[in-house]
Amino acid sequence: MPAPLIGVSTYLEPSVRWGVWDQPAALLPAGYHRLVQRAGGLAALLPPDGAPGAAAAAVERLDGLVVAGGPDVEPVRYGAEPRPETGPPARERDSWELALVDAALAAGVPLLGVCRGMQLLNVALGGTLVQHLEGHTGPPGVFGTHTVVPVPGTELARVLGEGDARGVAVPTYHHQAVDRLGEGLVVCARSGDGTVEAVELPGAPGWTLGVQWHPEAGAGEDVRVMRALVSAAEDRRGRARR
Repeated sequence: MPAPLIGVSTYLEPSVRWGVWDQPAALLPAGYHRLVQRAGGLAALLPPDGAPGAAAAAVERLDGLVVAGGPDVEPVRYGAEPRPETGPPARERDSWELALVDAALAAGVPLLGVCRGMQLLNVALGGTLVQHLEGHTGPPGVFGTHTVVPVPGTELARVLGEGDARGVAVPTYHHQAVDRLGEGLVVCARSGDGTVEAVELPGAPGWTLGVQWHPEAGAGEDVRVMRALVSAAEDRRGRARR
């Protein structure tokens, strides 16, 4: 059976330089597609598309979906006013990725949200965000590392192995986090200060997990979270063909 097709959301930048060119471009850090490939999936990059029904049409062709990390979600999406520390809005990206999340949840397509992707999953289900945390982001553009503790008995604990229940060191870079949980979500990992580090959606039609850290920024030896998504995508495709 061919490798499952895993879509990864990308974003638009107005000016990107390469070679002799300086043009608008759809971007995604290479760590994402490389991690999908290491986990046994075939990566497909999904640039923003504002056409009606585009997100649902894209998700219909996928076996799994990754919503990538990136800028802050605009606070209006969860009924809040922006704080001074909140970054500028990325409205086109918010609309596209929220539509992808909604489509994946409706279709039962396995979904992994990474950092911003986890926050969007929470917002899509009616949750809210903490707009600023002190001490969770180091120097600009540099990933830090801290320990997250999986909640025993959750899907994440199964994926990471119950032997890691005391904590797992992960690459991290964020200054926002989940506040009020979205409908149906449960916390499946926290950091030492209590910050929500992962959420999952038990009973959903498709495997659904959000992690606040950046598995694509790891050293490459630990692909367990992405392998779990790819495995869920394979299982769903197998059921559909019966």
